Amino acid sequence: MRQVRVLVWGEFVQERTEEAVARVYPRGIHEAIAEHLRKQPDMVVRTATLDEPEHGLSESVLKDTDVLIWWGHVAHDKVSDHVVERVCRRVLEGMGLIVLHSAHYSKPFRRLMGTSCSLKWREAGERERIWVVAPWHPIAEGLPEHFELEHEEMYGEYFDIPPPDELVFISWFEGGEVFRSGCCFYRGRGRIFYFRPGHETYPTYYNPYVRKVIENAVRWAAAPRGPEPRYGMVEPLEKLGKR
Repeated sequence: MRQVRVLVWGEFVQERTEEAVARVYPRGIHEAIAEHLRKQPDMVVRTATLDEPEHGLSESVLKDTDVLIWWGHVAHDKVSDHVVERVCRRVLEGMGLIVLHSAHYSKPFRRLMGTSCSLKWREAGERERIWVVAPWHPIAEGLPEHFELEHEEMYGEYFDIPPPDELVFISWFEGGEVFRSGCCFYRGRGRIFYFRPGHETYPTYYNPYVRKVIENAVRWAAAPRGPEPRYGMVEPLEKLGKR
């Protein structure tokens, strides 16, 4: 069995500074996500946080990572540009990247998208219905036609991202907005999945369907990618005639 090496990265700021967040995620959002993935026999899971040296994202750590999961919110600007460049380079080389909720504004995601990644938002604890619009997609495996989160932060269109290479989920909110909430992108040899739910004061990452989506996304993002491409000048495979 192939072991997928997963690194769950979280800021781990609000869980230590805001009581409302700590009540829901006392060990951190990153640990709530990692908790489920550690139960999967085909996954080896580690975590890293913002205040570790190099944010826990050293060259050696990333080299040994097949899929990086990223949750961030209030400290996007605290992430070193040098580390961001390192993460983006690894994605282009073939590392999978799963970007969750407010990490749409994270430096790696914005750099890889090449857009502002801006959107509408409203924090009113409203119901979110997530529709599967690509039932054939591996990330949708084992899910119902739709599932609901009783309370979530609203994200609304227009979401300033490039057109997704594949769209797996669309969300509808109680206030009437819709949102492209499950977006797949290919960058270089890497696969990127953006998944919308996950506001820090709601227990979203304990929801079994949300956990299943992230689990599926890890396997999709870590899929084999064939031979490594070569670049630059090469010698001909066949004998060339006189020119």
